[in-house]
Amino acid sequence: MITSRPRIVDLSEVEPNRRRGGDLRAMLTPATVGSTSGFMGVAIVEPGERIGEHYHPYSEEFVYVVCGELEVDLDGVPHPLRPEQGLMIPAHMRHRFRNIGNVQARIVFHLGPLAPRPQLGHVDTEETEPAAEVGS
Repeated sequence: MITSRPRIVDLSEVEPNRRRGGDLRAMLTPATVGSTSGFMGVAIVEPGERIGEHYHPYSEEFVYVVCGELEVDLDGVPHPLRPEQGLMIPAHMRHRFRNIGNVQARIVFHLGPLAPRPQLGHVDTEETEPAAEVGS
């Protein structure tokens, strides 16, 4: 049983999730640290990659751009995102992220409140092709 106590999670401890594009790592979650109000993670997006369009029916999403040059579509309208900028995405708003620069982009994301069940927290609105395996 996980209790409410501080826990440090290193990025290397979290397996990459590439199903929706990019390299998504949910680091501080109910499963990893016992959080009850939301979760936090990092998205690593290589040049030319994107995170497919989706929305969150129960949660607001807070995004902070650490590095790189991104474009985010919010309900189909593109907006530039630069390092040291933050963005709040309301619940139900469709969004996708694209790395439009020449270097890796990294964003920190936090979603809250939690959906009643994890499967209900994320709705994909477009298909994304899985990233090619290194060396294939």
